[in-house]
Amino acid sequence: MIPARFAPVVFGLILSGLMSSIVSGIATARALGLGPEFLHHWLYSWLASWAVAFPAVLLVAPVTRRLVALLVRPAP
Repeated sequence: MIPARFAPVVFGLILSGLMSSIVSGIATARALGLGPEFLHHWLYSWLASWAVAFPAVLLVAPVTRRLVALLVRPAP
């Protein structure tokens, strides 16, 4: 198991991986269709986008948490 102090990084890794795979899959399918080369192009696009998405999530997450705290009323 991974120590709890790494939870934000693990969360960012999983979230960015899933979101970038979904978005790159949709974009690749729309651009090329679901032909025989789809998987190859999608995986290449996904890895490239994940390389950007993961650090972006780590940088943007603290700002997002602050914005959410401003917009959401605390629970009673």
